[in-house]
Amino acid sequence: MAGDIHPKKVLLKTKSWMDTEHRVILNVGGIRHETYSHVLKKIPATRLSRLTPNLANYDPVLNEYFFDRHPGVFSMILNYYRTGKLHYPTNVCGPLFEEELEFWGLDANQVEPCCWMTYTQHRDTQDTLAVIESLDLDGDPPTQEEIAKKFGWEDDYYTGNMSQWQRLKPRVWALFDEPWSSKYARVISSLSVAFILASTCSFILKTDPSFQIPDIDVFYSLRVVDEGGFKNYHKTIGTDKPVTSPHPNFFYVDLICNIWFTIELLIRSLFCPSFHKFVRSPLTIIDVISTGAFFFESLLHAILIQTGSLVTLDFLSMICVLRLFKLTQHFSGLKILIQTFKASAQELFLLVFFVILAIVIFAALVYYAERSQLNKDNQFTSIPLGLWWSLVTISTVGFGDMVPKTYLGMLVGSLCALMGVLTIALPVPVIVSNFSNLYSHSQARAKLPKKRRRVLQAHEVKPALLGVKQHHGKHRKKSSSATFNQPPANFKNANGGPSMHDNSASKLMA
Repeated sequence: MAGDIHPKKVLLKTKSWMDTEHRVILNVGGIRHETYSHVLKKIPATRLSRLTPNLANYDPVLNEYFFDRHPGVFSMILNYYRTGKLHYPTNVCGPLFEEELEFWGLDANQVEPCCWMTYTQHRDTQDTLAVIESLDLDGDPPTQEEIAKKFGWEDDYYTGNMSQWQRLKPRVWALFDEPWSSKYARVISSLSVAFILASTCSFILKTDPSFQIPDIDVFYSLRVVDEGGFKNYHKTIGTDKPVTSPHPNFFYVDLICNIWFTIELLIRSLFCPSFHKFVRSPLTIIDVISTGAFFFESLLHAILIQTGSLVTLDFLSMICVLRLFKLTQHFSGLKILIQTFKASAQELFLLVFFVILAIVIFAALVYYAERSQLNKDNQFTSIPLGLWWSLVTISTVGFGDMVPKTYLGMLVGSLCALMGVLTIALPVPVIVSNFSNLYSHSQARAKLPKKRRRVLQAHEVKPALLGVKQHHGKHRKKSSSATFNQPPANFKNANGGPSMHDNSASKLMA
């Protein structure tokens, strides 16, 4: 019959109506996305799985949910609901991606392995920036608020109850600990570096024979000789040089330098932000030991100058060389270099382990290789001697004091040299990469502007716009009262009408 409807057409219309009924429109940052409600239910306990028309961000006129979020990241999130695989967009920063995932209620650990390395790069960058922040490499003086936080005086700063001591203490500390804070701090920093170099040069030069004064002992002897009944007296004059001592001026140079170091240490300990952290600092420990060793050596040298304890006293003066580490306070490059070795500690320990393992193995091999044949000139009489040869060979130094003579020993020596080249060369790229990473980030951080424009938070904006929002709400209610009495455009879609992509919102506004 002409009026009969084919069952297949009825089924298709019913299926199309059901698809339209379960279709969900998501407007994210001005970009509209369409999907089905059952797709959003694939990942429960998330923001998209709990969408209902009762939500405040649902627009009944346009039949869509509006979210003021990043549209590019949402494309990856919606694809995660569709395919079950979360990929990382390379055109956004990692913290932004994490914030978006947290807003939508998703776990960042579900990123696919192919994108994991790219995604986690921002975490390494944040760790590197945190390390650089702890190194205190700033070239600009801190603000008063930052100084108050550093010394733990935030409450007094915000209330304006700063005492004269609280105002003086940061200034004096900056003079001796922050060379970039002022021109006076740079002068004190230059003096400190000069005294460190003078103390080190004095320690080196006073061991040179040209700057040492010998302690000469003159002795006389009288000898009686009986020659044919006559007695002859022979006088002998002799000299002896048991020890030599440095020129006395070196003592005065060391005394002046150590007086400066003592004054500097006392001032820093008195005006430091935290005394407990200051005492536990390695540089403070080095300064205390070096200064104490000098005065202790001077005291014992005055008492025991004629005894054999001079060797021990000279050994104590070696501690002053450790003051060279204090130069890290004045040069940021040295701080980055030391931090590079700290960051590469795992690789360095691994290198030391493999070197020790190779030394023991090749020392045993060369010992038994040299004994495998008749060898009259065998220098490897024990494995401990082989350890010395193995260390020298692996480190590619090669003094040549011990050489294998047999062919099997030469083969072991060749393998030992090759193994040393490969073992030492492996961690070098890692150390260079860590240094380059720290240095590049420190340079980039130094070029960042210190003052940034403040962006208001959402809770700070809403009260200010409350009156404007109410005004627009009343105007919209009056202008759209007739529109709400009409059936929405998507009502036709739900009953098998035209598609929702016909810009029904424009028609309603018209």
